[in-house]
Formats: sequence, structure tokens, C-alpha cells
Amino acid sequence: MTSLETLLGTCDWLMADGATGTNLFNMGLEAGEAPELWNEVESGKVRALYEGAASSGSDIFLTNSFGGNASRLRLHDAAARVFDLNRIAAEIAREVADAAGRPVVVAGSMGPTGEIMAPLGPLTSETAADMFEEQARGLLAGGADVLWVETISAPEEFEAASIGIARTGAPWCGTMSFDTAGRTMMGLTSADLARLVERLPCPPLAFGANCGVGASDLLRTVLGFAEAEPRLPVIAKGNAGIPKFVEGRITYDGTPELMAEYAVLARDCGAKIIGGCCGTTPAHLKAMRAALEAAPRGPRPDLDTIAAALGGFSSASDGLTGAPISRERRRRRG
Repeated sequence: MTSLETLLGTCDWLMADGATGTNLFNMGLEAGEAPELWNEVESGKVRALYEGAASSGSDIFLTNSFGGNASRLRLHDAAARVFDLNRIAAEIAREVADAAGRPVVVAGSMGPTGEIMAPLGPLTSETAADMFEEQARGLLAGGADVLWVETISAPEEFEAASIGIARTGAPWCGTMSFDTAGRTMMGLTSADLARLVERLPCPPLAFGANCGVGASDLLRTVLGFAEAEPRLPVIAKGNAGIPKFVEGRITYDGTPELMAEYAVLARDCGAKIIGGCCGTTPAHLKAMRAALEAAPRGPRPDLDTIAAALGGFSSASDGLTGAPISRERRRRRG
């Protein structure tokens, strides 16, 4: 097994993986199917997903378990199978990582429950923590090195995940998705998350942003993290461009060349762990790895530099000051 904490202490940067869902759709997953069920019925394709990340240079790759909590699996009559489906997801990943011939971290993906947390909704912190703990124990039993909470919007759910994971004693990382004018769906800014992780009784090894509405917006959020001067390493996992609906399927317009520029800019913005999210394929990852290895570290880019390289932003505010920013999205390269 590989310690992410050790790698964070010895490496200038680490590269994470790319997409799970969109890559599985390219392999034949149908809309409405639970990807986690593929861990059993299409284990060869799940293995190929993992191998694509490892062979493309990822130091960290996530398991096919994003929706593997009881709430999400209940929609597919599989709530009783949380432990087993997560265990299998991690077991396949463990085999791939151990065969890589270099240190590769297996990160157990844990997405949101899909329910609204109290007091706005019915899901209590205790119930959510129990769900995250159940999923975490399955991933750890399968050999995950670290747990990876991702695409969270509400601070209450992020805290519940930390409580559930704390019961296992395992290390973890956590990211939120900032997709509404620099805020999460529940209104958090990058500064809010930076403050939240500092006060958790069981803090993550690293924190940051994933998914969202494009690489430019995600890097604007990373700059917000950097301005908060966090003591924890920052994660950047942005989408490969902007989603478009083409011939009945969602595709992303970001080229490998664009994602290579994004990766270098993410590092220069202050990210320590850099990967892709929706639409990011092994071809993107190879270009990102090559760029990170070849490009010397540069100064922290400003918003104009990011927009010139990756395209404009989706909104005129970064969620922090309310002040307009330059180059609101009018075009998008790729």
C-alpha cells in the first residue's frame, strides 16, 4: 500500500486521475445505470478504467464508488450491498496499483448522498455519518490507501463525512464543487471551505475543488484557496472543458493541449494534487503529466492569464468580493 501523506511530503506535485463516469459511458455504461454495479458485472471494464489512469502517469486514482452510499444505491435496489460493492471497487484498484511498478495511491471515492441535509432537508448529520462510515469500511476492506470525499456542496455533509471517516481512523481528502458564480450549490465560497477544513476535529490530508463548470472557473477557485494561505495541500480536479450535448451524449470540448496548460497553471496557482474530472481521458492525462514534468514552476497567474490560456469565466464574480472579473466567458478554446 502507498501512503499519500508520505508522497505529499516528498513530491513537489502529484497527479490524480481523470473522469470516472464519462469514461465508463464511453465503455458502454447507459444513462440510469449504477456504475458501482459494474464492479461485479463488468469488472474488466472497471479494471481498464483504472489501468488507463495508472498507465497515463496518475500518482493517485479514484475507485468506481462515487455513488456507493446507501442513499444512492437504494435507487437501484442495492442499499444492502454498500459494503460489498465498495470492497470490490477497491480490490480491483488495489490489484492495478500494485502492478504499476511505482507508488500509486488508491483513493476510495465517496460522493454526496444526494439528499438535503437538515435543517433544510430530512438527512441528519448522524444518519449521513453512518452512511459515509459504512461506505468507508467497504473501501478500506478492499485495500484503499486513502478515502476521497468529492463533489460535496453543503458544509454539513462535508462535516458528516469527516465524522464517519474518523470512526475508521483512515486518512482522507475532500473536495467541493464550485459551480455557481464561485460558490457551491449551497452557497459556500473557496474561503468558506478553507476555514471549514481547519476547524474539523479530523481534518483531511488535502482539500480543494473538483468538477464545476470548466477549467478556468476551477482555477479561479484555487486562487481563492491560495489567498486564504491554508496549511493543508490544495487539490485541483477540473473538467476537460465545457459539456456539450452531441448526438444524444454529453461530450467535453477540452483538448489534451488545453488540459496540459490547465495542469501547469493549477500547479502555479498553488495546487499540490492536480487531476481532471468529467471528460478527462487517458489522452488528457498523458498530456498533463508531460507538461507538469517539462514546464518549470512559474509565478502565480492572474485571472487574465488564466482566461487567455483556457477561455473566459462563466460568471463575473468569484463568489468572494462580488467584484467583476475580467474576461467573462465569451469563448472557450478546445
